[in-house]
Amino acid sequence: MLGKLVGRLFGGGGGGKAAAAADPVEYNGYEIVADPISNGGQFNVAGTIRKNFPDGPKEHRFIRADTHSSRDDAAGHSVQKARQLIDEQGDRLFR
Repeated sequence: MLGKLVGRLFGGGGGGKAAAAADPVEYNGYEIVADPISNGGQFNVAGTIRKNFPDGPKEHRFIRADTHSSRDDAAGHSVQKARQLIDEQGDRLFR
């Protein structure tokens, strides 16, 4: 069962579909794009964190097991999780 969940989170089987990404949110020099993943009537928290560096732009994709019944709720939680990642790890996200 756990393998099935992990597979679904990373795009394998289970019919998970990505919904259209939300508009970018700026936070402390980073750009956050919430992109919840539709999965069996629920939406997984997911998104991308981007930042421009002198050597070019970099991005970090994240997917969480947290689910919500609405895309809007999952998008809001995705932004919250991205802010937490930025606060905790900063530029180390892009290593």
